[in-house]
Amino acid sequence: MTAMIDTTTDLYPSRLAEPGEVIERQHPTVWGTADDGRFDAAALEAHSERGFSILQDFITPGEVTQYSAELERLAADTSLQGDHRVVREKSSGEVRSIFEVTQLSEQIDALSRDPRLLDRARQLLGSDVYLHQTRVNYMPGYKGTGFYWHSDFETWHAEDGMPAPRAVSCSIALTPNYPYNGGLMVMPGSHRSYVPCVGQTPENYHQDSLKEQKIGVPSEEAITELAWKHGVDQFTGPAGSALWFDCNIMHGSGNNITPFPRSNIFLVFNSVENALTEPYAAPAPRPTHIGNRDFTPLR
Repeated sequence: MTAMIDTTTDLYPSRLAEPGEVIERQHPTVWGTADDGRFDAAALEAHSERGFSILQDFITPGEVTQYSAELERLAADTSLQGDHRVVREKSSGEVRSIFEVTQLSEQIDALSRDPRLLDRARQLLGSDVYLHQTRVNYMPGYKGTGFYWHSDFETWHAEDGMPAPRAVSCSIALTPNYPYNGGLMVMPGSHRSYVPCVGQTPENYHQDSLKEQKIGVPSEEAITELAWKHGVDQFTGPAGSALWFDCNIMHGSGNNITPFPRSNIFLVFNSVENALTEPYAAPAPRPTHIGNRDFTPLR
């Protein structure tokens, strides 16, 4: 175990009145070693360098079928109509995301504790972990809208009070991710640069930002510089693939104008030594279904 993260100094300021300089990351990407889990030394080195890892066949075809049926059940659950954990597409009204999904699905709760995930999360973060955020995402054919380029850590730091970029996300694809159906794009290596954003966080901003984010997004100049420096990769692969990516990597997705839908299970693991404090740049913390404040280690 390592020492608790210092929360007294804000090393990653954002939501500024004027554009700020890009900040070099002050913390590691990989905190554990090859002896600590399922990634070998070469995989850990590659993850540290690129900021992400793609694992094919992470879950079995049978599990893909099982979890796909569970996502269909959740989307059709009439008891969730009007539930604050359900985010719908702005134009079509179709379900876009369901948050705090481990509280709604025993199957997904069990998956979050599966050694295939938990061992890797602990290894990457070098400590016990808890779930900062869980959700399932739906991107229907023709109607699925994307997300502009952003760093998750910028939001989690500014609005949730996450002190340092010591969190990792795992996105498990339940449908094929083609290059043309709105798949996630990442800038390999961009996780080493923290981009401060301009604009004050409004009250209850999460009610809008989960559909369309306007505050907490980097400038086009910053995106251009990062893209030319690092290039752009995309998470493609068959159903059952998993993308592990650092919380500060610059990423985004385009609209899905194809007939081929996408869906995934999205789990965010945070180190228990990086527990949330007060938001660094927001009037109040976001609700706990978006930024969990129960730091009990997963078992």
